Amino acid sequence: MKKIALDASPAGIWFRWNKKNGYSIAALLPLVEGAGLADSPRDGVMLYSFATAQAEEVYREIAGSKVKAVYVAGGPHPSARPEEALRSFDYVVIGEGEETLPELIEVIRSGGDPETVRGIAYSRDGIVRITPAREYVDLDRYPPFQPPIFSPLEISRGCPWGCAYCQTPRLFGRRMRHRSISKILEYARCYSDLRFTSPNALAYGSDGVHPRIDKVERLLKSLSELNKPIYFGTFPSEVRPDFVSDEALDLVARYCKNRYLSIGGQSGSDRILKMIGRGHDVEAIRRACDLCLDRGIVPNLDLIVGLPGETPEDQRMTLALAREVVGGGGRIRAHHFTPLPGTPLEDAKPAVLADEVAKEMGKLALRGKATGRWGSSDQR
Repeated sequence: MKKIALDASPAGIWFRWNKKNGYSIAALLPLVEGAGLADSPRDGVMLYSFATAQAEEVYREIAGSKVKAVYVAGGPHPSARPEEALRSFDYVVIGEGEETLPELIEVIRSGGDPETVRGIAYSRDGIVRITPAREYVDLDRYPPFQPPIFSPLEISRGCPWGCAYCQTPRLFGRRMRHRSISKILEYARCYSDLRFTSPNALAYGSDGVHPRIDKVERLLKSLSELNKPIYFGTFPSEVRPDFVSDEALDLVARYCKNRYLSIGGQSGSDRILKMIGRGHDVEAIRRACDLCLDRGIVPNLDLIVGLPGETPEDQRMTLALAREVVGGGGRIRAHHFTPLPGTPLEDAKPAVLADEVAKEMGKLALRGKATGRWGSSDQR
């Protein structure tokens, strides 16, 4: 996202902007008429979107604030922990905000009954009330951003796999939804180069289980007619290894600028992959990386270490996979498991990383072949 100038709000409605919630605000700001951006609490209606890593900092900021404001929370952490968030906030938007947030703001401003707004939590007479959930939104009905606030183009939302560590299917559902090519093209014209967000870029147009390479090709071919560099299957997106094929890589090579692909592998142990519900095995990861390397495309392989129930032997398998990928010319992006609220593993204890594995991962980092943080807080 480009550098943002904080804007005034004639309506007294403020999004608490920071670099970590910019994508959410880019999607929601166009839907809230008269809203502005603030770097601290202001009088009026204050809107926050945050993940678990920012929660304590947000709560401290509100506790120390002296302004007269109605506080509204949204995003991954409040959606999973509405009761906790309501200790600091007046309202919580649960899940997607495109329809819920404007409706809630109208109720707040008119003094209406929040019980009429679906998909929120609030407190009445000391009792937390959670209203019925609403249907997931049609992406084509809402802009992914509105200049001058930009974010990578969201082409898909939702994920059918339900991996035990991941918040995505809990926030956005297990049915994939896709923005139409015509809408993607409309917003792609705002960029000098094209980057995207999706749980699995190569699943565009599909149910997320069975690839539809024909629809991916239609998308990329249409985008190529804009004569702008296309970066597909790269951060902040990634692809599943079981969606990497000769046909998919042909499209990347033909239409895209990137010569690397972000691949979500997560573990080198079949036992762990099955336990977390990934829906693919280690051989699929290995095959995807090999296919990339054969085409001169660098695989950037995401790995999670310290998953609950992981043994030193499982970790050595993951290290062996990392070495194999690096040895072929690939790269590793690794991090230590962090339990996230609302997921099946939210109360699970991370496994401690074996000293030998941590040491070898450090060596890969020193060689410039691995990035990330793979030591737990106890080990750093």
